[in-house]
Amino acid sequence: MLDLARKRVLVTGGAGFFGTWVVRRLRDLGCRELVIPRHRDWDLTEAAAVARLYETTRPEVVIHLAARVGGIAANRESPGRFFYDNLMMGALLLEHGRRAGVEKFVSVGTVCCYPKHTPVPFREEALWDGYPEETNAPYGLAKKMLLVQGQAYRQEYGLNAIFLLPVNLYGPGDSFDAARSHVIPALIRRCVEAREAGLDELVVWGTGRATREFLYVEDAAEAVVLATLRYEDTAPINIGAGFEISIAELVERIAVLTGFTGRLVWDSSKPDGQPRRCLDTSRAEREFGFRARTSFAEGLDRTVRWYLAERPADR
Repeated sequence: MLDLARKRVLVTGGAGFFGTWVVRRLRDLGCRELVIPRHRDWDLTEAAAVARLYETTRPEVVIHLAARVGGIAANRESPGRFFYDNLMMGALLLEHGRRAGVEKFVSVGTVCCYPKHTPVPFREEALWDGYPEETNAPYGLAKKMLLVQGQAYRQEYGLNAIFLLPVNLYGPGDSFDAARSHVIPALIRRCVEAREAGLDELVVWGTGRATREFLYVEDAAEAVVLATLRYEDTAPINIGAGFEISIAELVERIAVLTGFTGRLVWDSSKPDGQPRRCLDTSRAEREFGFRARTSFAEGLDRTVRWYLAERPADR
């Protein structure tokens, strides 16, 4: 098992929502040599910047979390940017990482890599059985190339690269920005603002029939660290909680937690996204002992309470 406390660890995206939880968990393990590049200082889509990052910091382990992310609207508005930025970050970090002789490279992909009509629960073997859902295909395919490149580099160069597939994350510290937030923070913000404005109805995208799986961010951070410590295989591996909930039920739960009592109106002219999402998480439990510990009810309540307490800063 890798002794992370004695390694210099580069965490791209380490100052972001997910990254801050991963960094916190690494520090709990005794990691003191952590490199957390900020976007204002390091443009990871530029080869010269990535080369300089490796030369300057000399990491031994890389955990690649940085990504250009957003909800359905953001993916539809900027598919080219989402594809290019995510593709280039992954390709350059892996290439310069293998040149620098890093001991381990951990790539964190996305559930959006899976085909649109993957049978539920999603098993890793189904990853190549079709094309991703159209609204986020550029993003999903760009992240999927991390798997291809990592496997190719292991075969040719002996690079110890692994690839993780997390579901949608949520929790305290998430982005509630109206232009780029994912479904849970977006709905929390909209329900709170609708309640405060005294609205008697709230319009929600889609039909409400699509399902999603959500993983509390602290559990996801634990999964990434466990995989970094223990997982050595080339095969992709799912990271999730192993349940699914319809968007309709999700909105109803958030409305109750935020105190919004108005009517929910579904705008079926807007896309649902992928019809269903739910992962088979048995491989992660078998390979490195990960099982989600936070119930969805508890995690959602914590997230709503965090937003209500912190949103003046968000504004």
